[in-house]
Amino acid sequence: MPYAVPAGQEAPAPVKAAKTAAKVTSKVPAAENTLRILKLLASKRGPMAASSIATALGLPRSSVYHLLGVMESNGFVLHLHEEQRYGLGISAFELSSAYSRQEPLSRLGRPVLASLVDAIGESAHLAVLHGRDVLYIVEERAKNRPSLVTDVGVRLPSHLTASGRAILAALPKSQVRALYPNAAAFTARHEVEGAIMKYSTLSSHLDQVRQRGYATEHGEVTPGFGSIAAAVTDHLGWPTAAVAVTFLEDKLPADQWPALAARVQKVANELSGRIHGRPAQ
Repeated sequence: MPYAVPAGQEAPAPVKAAKTAAKVTSKVPAAENTLRILKLLASKRGPMAASSIATALGLPRSSVYHLLGVMESNGFVLHLHEEQRYGLGISAFELSSAYSRQEPLSRLGRPVLASLVDAIGESAHLAVLHGRDVLYIVEERAKNRPSLVTDVGVRLPSHLTASGRAILAALPKSQVRALYPNAAAFTARHEVEGAIMKYSTLSSHLDQVRQRGYATEHGEVTPGFGSIAAAVTDHLGWPTAAVAVTFLEDKLPADQWPALAARVQKVANELSGRIHGRPAQ
């Protein structure tokens, strides 16, 4: 039997909360469907017809046209009249720019990297792809460990680093090939055995990274130091960044690398979840 509030008395908090939730719920569909449309358009490589949007989301066409009209007037979608399709507008781009300005990856990544460093006693960093390079945006140095070249703001050739290899392995092969069109795209910091100096070697190495789920580097950045990295992926499975740990190779036997890699993969998956991404399987 429903709870009845005696005359002259205020409804208990749970009842008031339920009424408030009911009131909010009645206004949610339009906002939710607007966000669904934006997410759908963001997931596509090109504009979509309104009818296709309605079909994909299971919404009435009239509702979709109405929502698109409001979104267009506010700059969140752009109507391409000749194509009779809708794409993302300048306001959506501004949101994306604001997202970048607020450095969410750095803010979300720093605490998880700090926890990883506390657990393993080795230094860790977070890097993103910047052209053919990786750009380091977070570094958490372990206590009593030497400083590294991978300081915040430093850029290094992605094919030389574990971070870069983890990101490259998660990209389509055609994208990797476009980044490395010829031998001039490859550089080296030090002479090491098995250095990656041509596309066929890089492609073969990235196949191994995909198979085992993490990337490694042996002294190609700094002699005597090794690294293990795993990719952080977004909701489409696209590599957004990479989590890596760096250590003195003579302090970590090769048979311990897989266990450390599992820790790195776990942190990368946690960060993927924090950005509403799709953790690696």
